Amino acid sequence: MEMIMEEKDTELRDEGLRGNEKIEEAIAGLQQEPTQEMLAHALTVVRRRMKENGQLIVAVEPPAGGGQLLLQTVKTSDSKLWWAAFTGFEEELRGSDRVKSTFLADMGQLFATALQADGVEGIILNPWNRTLMLEKELIRIILGQQG
Repeated sequence: MEMIMEEKDTELRDEGLRGNEKIEEAIAGLQQEPTQEMLAHALTVVRRRMKENGQLIVAVEPPAGGGQLLLQTVKTSDSKLWWAAFTGFEEELRGSDRVKSTFLADMGQLFATALQADGVEGIILNPWNRTLMLEKELIRIILGQQG
C-alpha cells in the first residue's frame, strides 16, 4: 500500500500530468455513452488540457542502427499503426509487457508532430484501458485547424 501512495505522490507532483484525470473521466463517460456529444466533450477536455500546457507520457523504442528514437506504436486489428500516449504512469504500466523508456511530451507538439508523421493513423490515448483513438481529423479539431 505504501508503494502505491508513493507512486501517486510522484504523479501528483508532476506538473505536466496534473489535470489529466479530467481526460480519463471524459473518456470513461464516452465509453459509457458513445455519442457525438460525449466525443465532442472529450475532445474539448483534451484541448483544454493542451492549452494548460498539459503533457502526455510517450514510450520510445530504441533506435535501429543508431537512428532517431521512435515513438512506440500500437497496431490495431485492421493493421493500422498508431502512436501510443498515456495520461498517467498508472495507465502506461497497465500494458507493460517489456521495459520501456518513456518521456513526457507537450500535448500540442505531440499532436502537431502526429499530423506530419507518415505511416501512423494518429494517437491512441491509453491503449490498454481508458482508450481514445485520435485519428488525424480529430487531432486537427483539437488543434483548431480546418481539415
